[in-house]
Amino acid sequence: MTDRLYYTDSFLREFTARVTNVSDDGLLVRLDRTAFYPASGGQPCDTGTLDGIVVVEAADGDAGDVVHRLESPFDAGASGREVAGIVDWKRRFDHMQQHTGQHLLSAVFEELLKLKTVSFHMGADTSTIDLEGKFDPSALPGVELRANALVRENRPVAVTFEDAAGVEGLRKPSQREGSLRIIAIQNLDRSACGGTHVRSTAEIGPILLRKTEKVRQTMRVEFLCGERALRRARADYEALYRVSQTVSGAIDEAPAMVAALAESSRAKEKAVRKLELELAGYQGADLYRSTEPGADGVRRVARRDPRGNLEDLRAVAQSFTGQPKAVFLAAIEDPPSLLLAASEDAGIDAGKILKAALTEAGGRGGGTARMAQGSVPDRAALDRVLQRLA
Repeated sequence: MTDRLYYTDSFLREFTARVTNVSDDGLLVRLDRTAFYPASGGQPCDTGTLDGIVVVEAADGDAGDVVHRLESPFDAGASGREVAGIVDWKRRFDHMQQHTGQHLLSAVFEELLKLKTVSFHMGADTSTIDLEGKFDPSALPGVELRANALVRENRPVAVTFEDAAGVEGLRKPSQREGSLRIIAIQNLDRSACGGTHVRSTAEIGPILLRKTEKVRQTMRVEFLCGERALRRARADYEALYRVSQTVSGAIDEAPAMVAALAESSRAKEKAVRKLELELAGYQGADLYRSTEPGADGVRRVARRDPRGNLEDLRAVAQSFTGQPKAVFLAAIEDPPSLLLAASEDAGIDAGKILKAALTEAGGRGGGTARMAQGSVPDRAALDRVLQRLA
């Protein structure tokens, strides 16, 4: 059993401890006590050093102890020796801000929107809360304002140990027995939690709420606290500033200007596409006029291009086969794909013919009697299909 020093002092950065066990390869070390937090409850582990050797991970062991995984081997005969540990404070304090911020946000979501927290995850850049139920994202600014007001009130965050049988007022009931570690934000929240936390809401720093998304039966909210929130707000501002410079407008006007440009671009793309289809129609009709009919009176065209887009050829094919007795075959090498079109009086069913040829070559596809398309695994298969259809 490891004495977990962070339970009573999350601000402890340096400590000494006695080695109780070292793995044969020297990379896993157990101590009689530690300030390193092992990953648990959505919060990542602490890192740092033990006697100058980098601790890359702290994890719960099988016997209630904490296992420290090192970057390089420790002396295998170090059991019983005293060592000095140093916690990576920047990482630790960041986690303390995010985790305490989550407690505060969970309480505010329940207070304002009657939504309970189902789970919490702390990532390297952002954190998320999963809330039970649904809500209108337009409610986020109100939650954010309330949360930051509580930060400014500098409410104490206290750690107590209480017997599970008599504990009261928890935001979420605990299924554990015996002594519970309670994290309490004054007059706001009481939660059973083993994580590391700041001493007051002011130390959480600014809280920034970002995107929401539906995940199964819950709503996931992305948030950042403290320095993370500041860095993100700065990055957001700089991105928006660059956009405003691009559209030659003020920052506040940039979203509307970008929306107007996007709408104009869509209109132009639509007009261009219309012209492309008209051109393809003319090309198909001209190709029909310049193609000599075969002995059976059917005009046949076969095209093969190294690169291209079958969708662009569909309009040409439709125009060509919109004329009497016409068959149009097109193949693209990258990716290997084919299109077959036939007029009503051409005497073939394009869908059936192409599907059979594709299946034989290990490809897939199909369509109607007038128009079909599909793909094959490689160019060799493309050659086989073309030989069969030619």
